[in-house]
Amino acid sequence: MADMTPRQIVSELDRYIVGQDAAKKAVAVAIRNRWRRQQLPVEMRKDVTPKNILMIGPTGVGKTEIARRLAQLVGAPFLKVEASKYTEVGYVGRDVESMIRDLVEIAIGIVKQDQRQKVETLAKERVLERLLDLLLPNSDDYDEDNEEEKERHDRTREKMKARLVAGELEESKVELTTDQKAVPVQIFSNLGMEQMDVDFQSMMERFMPKQSQNKEVTIREARRILLEQESEGLIDRAVVTEKAVELVENHGMVFIDEIDKVCGPSSGMGPDVSRQGVQRDLLPVVEGTTVNTKHGQVKTDHILFIAAGAFHLSKPSDLMPELQGRFPIRVELTDLTQADFLRILTEPRHALTRQYTELLATEGVVLEIAPDGVAAIAEIAFEVNRTTQNIGARRLHTILERVVEEISFEAPDLAEKHVRIDSAYVHQRLDAILQKEDLSKFIL
Repeated sequence: MADMTPRQIVSELDRYIVGQDAAKKAVAVAIRNRWRRQQLPVEMRKDVTPKNILMIGPTGVGKTEIARRLAQLVGAPFLKVEASKYTEVGYVGRDVESMIRDLVEIAIGIVKQDQRQKVETLAKERVLERLLDLLLPNSDDYDEDNEEEKERHDRTREKMKARLVAGELEESKVELTTDQKAVPVQIFSNLGMEQMDVDFQSMMERFMPKQSQNKEVTIREARRILLEQESEGLIDRAVVTEKAVELVENHGMVFIDEIDKVCGPSSGMGPDVSRQGVQRDLLPVVEGTTVNTKHGQVKTDHILFIAAGAFHLSKPSDLMPELQGRFPIRVELTDLTQADFLRILTEPRHALTRQYTELLATEGVVLEIAPDGVAAIAEIAFEVNRTTQNIGARRLHTILERVVEEISFEAPDLAEKHVRIDSAYVHQRLDAILQKEDLSKFIL
């Protein structure tokens, strides 16, 4: 996936997100530039910094979805955060550097998963031996030097092994000793001392004795527990940490949503007091600094930052000039048209209409949404967005839920299991709401 061309990246994003071609192109180029940077000589590579992106557009048009799908596509450590949950250092709240610490934890998970797959074969062999030990414990009078006794023991073991491999003993019970981790106690949370909190928890885990517990479990459950234990034992933690830090530094992605909520003139009172402070704290992280994490120091110079905001009450130019300069690529996402709504309902891989069809199929109900029914839903969603608050594609969830509500409720008891939703049915379900002068009750 790492060497996908921009065209291939856009093509993959098209499977899930309708329209917004400019934003898709911008992120595709940003990802390709990372691959290009890796091909450069080492001396030049360190000077090539990522071109961070600022997405501007109303809610519900696909900003978050583009970033999320992109990260899944390239298998990069990805973190989505809301800028509004951070506060200036000195105020109660999360400090901005915690986003990098969270990103490292995500990378640790990705690398561990990769390492688990590499040691899986050896781990499974060890699990099989441990299961055999549980099923056939050596008796106190077992003499390994006695050839006849040893041969009989090995023969029994081989028979049991064959049955285990064939899956004949999955429901048999064995007694297993498991270690229970102590519940971490949070001491310094919400005081801007998160790193100290993390280190304190790690220290406490090392000092506190592990509590062992004997419990009776099935072979199936024991296999899962033992596989986890053996995999953990075979994985080199130092290698995991090193690879995770490298992965974050060269391929990490942070999506900062609601960036518009921390810009604009400060009111000098209430929660707004730290708006400018958040921007000032954000600046060094975005432009490149070294963040201390419990896994070591992480440089943020080559992490890709994608910021997004609706900018209803403020403008991108209200951001600090230094921060604006750190987001050189500006992409404006457009409002969704009626045609876009129609495409959203039908084209994406897991379109909403398909989701409802499959959900009701679990009850044996065949839900058929006729083309004119889909068109009516798209038309009403567009109209409600136009006349009230524009919440983008999220409006479709509201509309469709109201249309299918009665069928969903009655599904288990329906005598006629084939249900067809056409334009007339949609209007019958929604006209009463649309005719009301006050449409606010319809807004989520």
